[in-house]
Amino acid sequence: MRYVPDPVRNEFVNVGVLLREAGRPESTLVRFTKDWSRVRCMDPDADVFALEGFESELRRRLAEDGQPVMKTIEDSFSTLLQITEPQGCLPDSMPAHLDLLMQLFVETRKRPAAARRSGRMAIHAQMRTEFERAGVWDLMNKRIRAAMYTRAGDPLRIDCGYRPNGVVRMFHAVSLEGDSELAKVLTFSVPALAEGVRRVENADLELTAIVEPIGSILDDEDRVAQYRFAVETMETQQIRVLTTSDVQRVADTARRELRV
Repeated sequence: MRYVPDPVRNEFVNVGVLLREAGRPESTLVRFTKDWSRVRCMDPDADVFALEGFESELRRRLAEDGQPVMKTIEDSFSTLLQITEPQGCLPDSMPAHLDLLMQLFVETRKRPAAARRSGRMAIHAQMRTEFERAGVWDLMNKRIRAAMYTRAGDPLRIDCGYRPNGVVRMFHAVSLEGDSELAKVLTFSVPALAEGVRRVENADLELTAIVEPIGSILDDEDRVAQYRFAVETMETQQIRVLTTSDVQRVADTARRELRV
C-alpha cells in the first residue's frame, strides 16, 4: 500500500501491506505503519490520523464486501492510497509473513532514541498499540467529528471512542511537554460536546485526555507549572486526565466492556 499525495508527480511512500490467501477473501490481513515520519517528510500537511483510520476501514470493507481489492481501494480512498500489482508468495505462516513484508517494504530502520517520536504522535501511537493488544481498536470509532454533536464547522476531531452502554467514552492524546493549547481547546469544547452527546446519543460523555507523565519534564520548573495548569484546567470541565502508563488498564477495561 502506498501513500501518493500528488498523483501527477507520482511520488509515494510505502505505508502498509495487504496479504490474502488465493480464493479466500476472508483470509485478508492488512497492516499499516505506526511510524509516519516518512509520510510527514514527503507531505508535512498529511493527515496521518485519517490515514490510520483508513486501515480499519479497509479491513472492514474487504471483510464485508468480498469484492476485488483494487476496486475497494479505488472506490473508497480515491488516489491518496494506491496498491501495487499483486505478487505471489508461499508463506508458512500468514501473520509471520506479514511481519516480514512490513520489515522489507514499509518500516524504517531503528533510529537513535533522541530521534524517535515524541509529543502527541507518540502518545497516540501508544494508545493505539494498547487498544490493538486488547483487540478493540477495530471496534472503536476513530477521528470522531465534534461537529456531529456541536455545530457545523467545528474542526475538532477526537482520536477514538466507543459506547459500551449508557455512556460514550472518548479518548484523545494531549501532549503537555511544550504546549498546553490543545488542553485549552478540549476544555473549551467539552460543555457543548457533552450536551450534544446527550442530545444525539441519549448518553453521557466521558472524555479522557491521555498525557505523558510529568516525570519527563521535572527538571524544568516552567514546564512543570504549565503541565499542572493544563491538567487542572481540563479537570475543571470533568475531563478525566490519565498518563500513558494508564493506557493498558484503559484498554483492558474496553476489552471487558466490548466483550472481546
